[in-house]
Amino acid sequence: MMENYSKARTVEQPSVCPFPGLPADTPEVRVKDGSKIRNLLRYALSRMEAKPRAAVGEEEGGGVAEEGQQEAPGRPLCRHVVFTASGKGVSKAITCAEIVKRRVKGLHQLTRLLYNTVEEVWEPLEPAAGLDSLTVSRNLPAIWILLSREPLDCSQPGYQAPGRYDTLWAQSVSREEGGGFTGQRAGHRRKRGGGGGSGSSSRGKGPGRQTGRSREPIKGQS
Repeated sequence: MMENYSKARTVEQPSVCPFPGLPADTPEVRVKDGSKIRNLLRYALSRMEAKPRAAVGEEEGGGVAEEGQQEAPGRPLCRHVVFTASGKGVSKAITCAEIVKRRVKGLHQLTRLLYNTVEEVWEPLEPAAGLDSLTVSRNLPAIWILLSREPLDCSQPGYQAPGRYDTLWAQSVSREEGGGFTGQRAGHRRKRGGGGGSGSSSRGKGPGRQTGRSREPIKGQS
């Protein structure tokens, strides 16, 4: 039956922030599937850092974040920032929050998992066929992540205390500089490579292949 319809539009119902009592100037970063992480980080860090550094993978220039938001160096620093996303943008929102926690130390985190209602409107391909428009409602998983400089209620579900990430960053840098995961694995690869070289030379001297000396006539044979 749906082959007689085409999707006309998709409307996502507005959702209410699950973190009541936040200051009015708290930035809310809405992450979409097509959003660029460097733009999202540029905006969030401009509100959380006095002198924000360049975002990961970011080129100089620009300054416009997703959703039409712009960085404002003259604004006072915020104590909180909220990342929200639904559907395919959830994993990207988590990535942004983790990078901000590594850049701004001592942030408390509170996470909420919800569902957003999305309505799809389908129109008939042939209006003369007498078919009516269809409205399909779907529930998409959504995530809300609150990062706060101020302590939060640790008894709430989804709370995560500040942590250290120096060791994790050091491991990531060593992997990138060394070209491998550990020295043991790298040595293992070199050992395999050396074995391959010796195997190729042994194949050259295997049975069925004669060297130059083997072609010389043997005494007693014509």
